[in-house]
Amino acid sequence: MTATEQSIELARAAARAASDKLAQNVTAIDVSERLAITDIFFIASAATERQVNAIADGIEDELHKFDLRPVRREGRSSGRWVLLDYADIVFHIQHEEDRVFYALERLYGDCPVVDLQLAQSDPSAKSAEAAEADVEN
Repeated sequence: MTATEQSIELARAAARAASDKLAQNVTAIDVSERLAITDIFFIASAATERQVNAIADGIEDELHKFDLRPVRREGRSSGRWVLLDYADIVFHIQHEEDRVFYALERLYGDCPVVDLQLAQSDPSAKSAEAAEADVEN
């Protein structure tokens, strides 16, 4: 089983919204084989707490256009790690220090990376090769 096409398209829309808010190292991991409860873990980071919240707001605004709202939202008050649970996609927007510490990419390193189709010139884009290199390190 792999992530549904709808989940992938929503992750791509969210990636563009996160990129517009200057998210760093945007990546998505297809966890559907390992977790029965969701298709994709979406991970993005930012340098400040304010920016973490801005990215989360941007993602929520974009998915609201698809008439979607999160099932659960956590971490907004601290701004270090905001989790937005949309059932099929779980968004992790982390302060860059927390992202390095918790290393979600390593925990799910055996899962395929979703091509978010961000422009190569986009500084927020994280190529599949770079994401896989993170997993190996």
